[in-house]
Amino acid sequence: MTAQVRKKKKIWLFNLIFILVCAGIFLFLWQAPPVATPPLPKDGEHARFFDMPRKEAEKECAACHGPGMSNPLPEDHPPPHRCLFCHRRSE
Repeated sequence: MTAQVRKKKKIWLFNLIFILVCAGIFLFLWQAPPVATPPLPKDGEHARFFDMPRKEAEKECAACHGPGMSNPLPEDHPPPHRCLFCHRRSE
């Protein structure tokens, strides 16, 4: 076997490994669960937050969703400092 033939086989092997890794990543991502958190509601109470910058809008969430407020967060809710990271603004 000549050096050129070995080099071509090596290139084919690397290409095959690359394709298999890409296929594995694709299949892994394909199995990802769908988004489970509801988006920010498009209603009169939340309308003003759609035009605000994200960080500024998140500061306002505790006014209604804080402890003892009209619509508090459930006990098992993650820390509420990044509301619009999970509850995305629908387009």
